[in-house]
Amino acid sequence: MPRTADHDQRRSQIAGAVCELIAERGLDAVTVARTASRAGMSVGLVQHYFRSKDDMLLHAFERVSAAVATRVAGIVSAGTRHERSIAEVLLAALAEHLPLDEPRRAEFRVIRVFAGRALDNPALAGVDARTAAALHAEIARAVGNGVECGEVEPDVDADTAAARIAAVAEGLATQVYRGAHGAAGRARAVLRAELAAVFTGECRQYVR
Repeated sequence: MPRTADHDQRRSQIAGAVCELIAERGLDAVTVARTASRAGMSVGLVQHYFRSKDDMLLHAFERVSAAVATRVAGIVSAGTRHERSIAEVLLAALAEHLPLDEPRRAEFRVIRVFAGRALDNPALAGVDARTAAALHAEIARAVGNGVECGEVEPDVDADTAAARIAAVAEGLATQVYRGAHGAAGRARAVLRAELAAVFTGECRQYVR
């Protein structure tokens, strides 16, 4: 394996260990020693890649955020190939942000912990802000594309619609994570209803 790829793999291993510790035991459980043990490395090797715990946390936050974005990009790509409506694709993409199974629940816990830490950490706050901005932009782009293809009425403001949809998705994610009564079962239905209020038409692009 090329040296650069080896370095990237080790950094990814360390970030994965950080996320596992947070998911299982919370942020206080993350130390360089515990991270090294979980990653199967020496403390010295971890310190070679990350000068401090904060550097380690920053990379882990970037990694988990990128993992969600990669899955969403795959959903969008598959939706385009299979000629699904924008609303259907957006519903599936937003569902990736909901803790509806154990992997996504652990992931949501990690992201939530990082977001809390970001209140007092400018570097983490930057990742949090960029992630939120990217989600808003993706939703706004979907609404804009919907206007172009006929799924959305021309007078709908994409930014306003995106802000509302993102707020609903974020609120649902928190409700599901907290275990609010019936939240997991109705999350998709609530999202679908919110999207249906914006995507009221049929896409002309796929009309044969």
